[in-house]
Amino acid sequence: MGKLFEVDELLAALARHRRNQSRVVFTNGCFDLMHAGHVSYLTAARQQGDLLVIGLNSDRSVRAIKGATRPIVAQDMRAKVLEALECVTYITYFDEPHPLRLIQAIKPDVLVKGADWEADQIIGAPEVKAAGGRVVRVPLLPGISTSEIIKRILESGYPGQHSA
Repeated sequence: MGKLFEVDELLAALARHRRNQSRVVFTNGCFDLMHAGHVSYLTAARQQGDLLVIGLNSDRSVRAIKGATRPIVAQDMRAKVLEALECVTYITYFDEPHPLRLIQAIKPDVLVKGADWEADQIIGAPEVKAAGGRVVRVPLLPGISTSEIIKRILESGYPGQHSA
């Protein structure tokens, strides 16, 4: 069985884990053009609890946040890459620009975001803390991001690049 679940299936699976006192960690993101920074971040997130749930921005959500040229990789392919990571337990899509409704449904014990997010800007943090959970900001690998990779590719004039 894969790691990609609809929200209702995910909530049922998490209920089973919680009966065994498992600590649920949640993070979210686009994870477009996976790179070492993503892997480092997700590995660190998983270390905060017993299982890691990824809220994966759907293609519609990514376009709303990043613009019409994104995502580079379609949601089903991004999910497939995430499924291959040992640190990832479950994945679910969300269509909104931010995961607040998903966080409220999952009620994670630990909410993880990158340290590039200021503590008071982390969506869902007040809700997680109010329920007795904690919020962790994970340091990012310097100098690597999907946006930077895309910028370097476009600036390099790679052979497959076509001008409009």
